[in-house]
Amino acid sequence: MTDTTPSPDASPTPSPTPLTLLGTGDMGSALGRAWLAAGHPLTVWNRTPSRTEPLAALGAVVASTAAEAVAANRLVVACLLDDDSVGAALDGADLAGRDLVNLTTGTPGEGRSRAAWARERGARFLDAGIMAVPPMIGVPDSGAYVLYSGSRDLFAEHRATLAVPAGARYVGEDPGFAALHDVALLSAMSGMFAGVLHAFALVRHEEVAPRDFAALLVDWLTAMAGSAHTTAEQIETGDYGKGVVSNLAMQSAGNATLLRTAEEQRVSPELLTPYMELMARRVAAGHGGEDVAGMVELLDRR
Repeated sequence: MTDTTPSPDASPTPSPTPLTLLGTGDMGSALGRAWLAAGHPLTVWNRTPSRTEPLAALGAVVASTAAEAVAANRLVVACLLDDDSVGAALDGADLAGRDLVNLTTGTPGEGRSRAAWARERGARFLDAGIMAVPPMIGVPDSGAYVLYSGSRDLFAEHRATLAVPAGARYVGEDPGFAALHDVALLSAMSGMFAGVLHAFALVRHEEVAPRDFAALLVDWLTAMAGSAHTTAEQIETGDYGKGVVSNLAMQSAGNATLLRTAEEQRVSPELLTPYMELMARRVAAGHGGEDVAGMVELLDRR
């Protein structure tokens, strides 16, 4: 018979970390379901108590107040409407000795202020930016991840728990860095969506199947996305003429064709013109031989 008795040196499997979740909206509920599915004891609170019922049905303990929820566990995660909601929810709660992770969307300045606020109350603090929508949370290989910044020790201790709903990426000790990265990535996404929308507007009244066009569009944007690495190198070195393939003057001149086509197709160019105007300004200032990265100088208000 095989002896299955653990050896004296065998380390026991650690129990899933218990935690508190403040906020059970769409994103908070998705996070809560992921933690419960992974066996983490979960205490939840929401300003509207009925929103906690689905998680309660899955085994979560519902606290009647945010202060009660905070008292239940050392690890406290907030996923609320905005920074003001975080302050209001935690007003009067005893945060001494707690590890507060703020998954509420905010600005870099709000992250830094909230970190100082938490330290004054005796808590370690991480700010975060969720790079996902609720259906991606808890789904393996969905590509979802969360950016974290602030206490390095807090992140190291709770990384496994934080990585349950989505990948966990630490971006620095500055508490504002998670929000900064989050908003920068979302800003790039917004610009891409603007271009995508303009492209579909150009073809929508022609005999062009949107789904067929989408396949071309995705392939093209994917191929172009790699240029971000060249842009990064040019910005780091300040040499906007390095590795130029299509200079700014050439691209700016080509904008005339884009605008004429929009006029022919009776499509407003308003999603493109701000970018085109920046290009024209940079060329007029004598930088036509550079790459588009040089336009970052026109955006800098420092």
